[in-house]
Amino acid sequence: MTDIIELLNWRYATKKMNPAKAVPEDKVERILEAIRLTATSSGLQPYDMLVVTNPEVREQIKAIAWNQAQITDCSHLLVFAAWDNYTPERINMMFDLTNDIRESTNEGWENYRQRLLKAYPARDAEVNFQHAARQAYIGLGSALIAAAAEQVDCTPMEGFTPADLDNILNLPERGLRSVVILPLGYREEDGDWLVNLKKVRRSKEQFVTEIK
Repeated sequence: MTDIIELLNWRYATKKMNPAKAVPEDKVERILEAIRLTATSSGLQPYDMLVVTNPEVREQIKAIAWNQAQITDCSHLLVFAAWDNYTPERINMMFDLTNDIRESTNEGWENYRQRLLKAYPARDAEVNFQHAARQAYIGLGSALIAAAAEQVDCTPMEGFTPADLDNILNLPERGLRSVVILPLGYREEDGDWLVNLKKVRRSKEQFVTEIK
């Protein structure tokens, strides 16, 4: 755990990446696996991951993302895309997958399925999307820790126009909406104004409240 804390102190939101240095595929795969294994509400895993390496597509994304250079200087751009709604088909898919993998089911589990089938699809689609988007942010947290463990630099970004990104990646056709993006790469220290600045966080006393 000490190593993780040291690595979290090492990481920062990289502002300048070295476009000549690519992240090895095995590191990318381990970061994606950490995201895949992340907890989600009711185990529904209501978001997909897209890995964009195509230079032309990343140029299009850069243009609708405040021209942030990390998008094209990174080697892999991760896009967290949440389900646009909870549907009976999606809920049943995950419950059926659980039954298949565990090779069993039980009354309590099936009763819980019915509770979600009754509650979730009846809600407004935007409410459901926002819920799914919050699950994607849990995955983002895992990605930041996993990237630090691999000593890969990254920058979580909300600075883009979601509707435009959705169109670039044809997300509506898949029932998805973009939530947040994460460039993966390696810092170029000479051109990054943030690299040598001290990390700023509130103290434990200011941040943590103990209720005894």
